[in-house]
Amino acid sequence: MQVATFVADVTPPPGSPLCLGLVPPAVAVTDALTCRGVILLGSGPPLVLCALDWAGVAGEGHDAWRAVLAEAAGTTPDRVAVHALHQHDAPGSDPGAEAIMAAHGLPGRGHDTDFVDAALLRVRAAVRAALGHPAEVTHVGTGAARVHRVASTRRVLGADGTVAHVRYSSTAEPHVRAAPEGLIDPDAQVISLWNGEALLAALTYYATHPQSHYSERLVTHDFVGMARDRVQAAHPRAVFVHFCGAAGNITAGKYNDGSPANRPVLAGRLADGLAAALEASAANRVPAADADLDWQTRSIALPLAPHLADGGALAAFEQRPDFTAARDLAWSRRCAAGSTIDVGCLRLGPARVLYLPGELFVEYQLFAKALRPDLFVALAAYGDYGPGYIGTTHSYSQGGYETGPPSRVAPTSEAIVIKAIGDLLDADPTEGEQPSAMAARAPRLESGGPCC
Repeated sequence: MQVATFVADVTPPPGSPLCLGLVPPAVAVTDALTCRGVILLGSGPPLVLCALDWAGVAGEGHDAWRAVLAEAAGTTPDRVAVHALHQHDAPGSDPGAEAIMAAHGLPGRGHDTDFVDAALLRVRAAVRAALGHPAEVTHVGTGAARVHRVASTRRVLGADGTVAHVRYSSTAEPHVRAAPEGLIDPDAQVISLWNGEALLAALTYYATHPQSHYSERLVTHDFVGMARDRVQAAHPRAVFVHFCGAAGNITAGKYNDGSPANRPVLAGRLADGLAAALEASAANRVPAADADLDWQTRSIALPLAPHLADGGALAAFEQRPDFTAARDLAWSRRCAAGSTIDVGCLRLGPARVLYLPGELFVEYQLFAKALRPDLFVALAAYGDYGPGYIGTTHSYSQGGYETGPPSRVAPTSEAIVIKAIGDLLDADPTEGEQPSAMAARAPRLESGGPCC
């Protein structure tokens, strides 16, 4: 087994739209943004796994990134996984929506075509250069460690089981922050690749929205980028690639009032967890010769959300032609055309890592881990960003922000996603607790509780 690593700059220039038009455009850069990845060699065609410090890459954009990186690596698009960390003071890509906006004389509101194309070319060049310097992998490590006081549920349920409060990434109201932490995955996970005692690369995973404070027109990789860089600083010859887990309904809101001083605090807590997980992986290494390398994919078609069906997306865009409505329309057109999304699973010794689309709810991650307790199971979400939020079937009856218009898929998506997870993990998806059951039994505020 061999690994080649790459890091490319994908920082937008001043004036670029951020977060697909949901926040004001950039005026300055606080942190350089990167696309980081690994190319795994040794079993079949090369396998490319990468993550960008961007809000998301959707639809035709996601297809284009996979195709270009596949060509650069000498592989096929189904063996390329492109994911975003979902920072909000960062750019995004949805060329399908941009084409709709441009056709109506409204270009550049959420997608900067020139910048996105130039960034992709830089990443392609980095992939090609990396292939000239692969390193032998002698050992593979897996480890997990608890992250304290970062993640919390975004959907605070009342006594009746519906959403009483939405705990956004920064939550100013003390009584809302005081609500229970709720259903989360508390662990950071690491897969480490070694040559003898030299760390070559680390793939890290943790489920939370990465925002501390944003919408200030300053490009930043926020606290997850700070945490990643802090851990990498102790291993400067290795490349750390961080993936955001199933964080659609997870934020730092319980532990974050939005003050700028809290960003490094959250970064430090996450960095401590990542460092502990890395240390655990170093102690839990197996020879690479004993770690079979494989990649499996499935194609899924997610059903369109009812509010976008039957011409709803087009009617909404005609009434309010902004970039969000264009994204809804672009997604609805892809669904009508029968477009599918590839979901993947890395098999590396005892590890199985799922690479999935959209803003998945954390119940899917917990479901996957419980489905194969005999394995080290991790999950990266925020692949194809087209679907938006993907809740559990039950969560759509609970109300709240995420299962409203920001979700472009129907509640029946749960059955499709868990079947794909079961197929990729070689498990029966009907076994164990279903994601909707987890959502139904999530902690609730009783009368007299901290938010009542």
